[in-house]
Amino acid sequence: MKAKFLKEFFTFPDILIMSILFLISLSFTLSGWYLLETWVALVAGMIGYAASEYLIHRFLFHLKPPRNPFFLHLLKRLHYDHHADPNNLHLLFLPVWYSLPLIAGTGAVCYLFTSDVIVTNAFVTGVIGFLLFYEWTHYIAHRPVQPISPWGRWMKKLHLWHHFKNEHYWYGVTSPVFDVMLGTYKNEQDVEKSSTVRDLERRWDKDVEL
Repeated sequence: MKAKFLKEFFTFPDILIMSILFLISLSFTLSGWYLLETWVALVAGMIGYAASEYLIHRFLFHLKPPRNPFFLHLLKRLHYDHHADPNNLHLLFLPVWYSLPLIAGTGAVCYLFTSDVIVTNAFVTGVIGFLLFYEWTHYIAHRPVQPISPWGRWMKKLHLWHHFKNEHYWYGVTSPVFDVMLGTYKNEQDVEKSSTVRDLERRWDKDVEL
């Protein structure tokens, strides 16, 4: 791994902000390391983000283009434009204006159920930690970097199929678990190339063959 890629990743503003928040949150979490509920909440946060990674990607980011220009603009920035220009670094990462409200909302829900600041903070730490893992995996998939592990190389291949073969499959970025469970994991040889893989707005045109 070349140092320039680590520098490029961790100095990108959205990643830098999330990394700082993760370190702050982690320091508070470690103060309650001796409590079982701390680790349960941390793992729950990670699992929660892993599930949302697939569900949001498939059902929100690949949503039918909204008629409202403002919401269409948001969706284009969050994902449509990333498919049109997959290797553009400025379209690669989730913007903080999207991530922070989402994290705050899930943290509020956690506190509503637990009424416990330590547990809620541990949950949020798990969410942010997995978000950074997702961002790193996504970054590696789109940069000229060969992943070290066989798992990493496999996930990079699946994600590139999603971008360059067919956008209807391989939604998972860090894991194909939900693709397998929900029927969007296919053998690449059995899937035809999609004519809208680089233009998600056209995906919903009636005259476009999917």
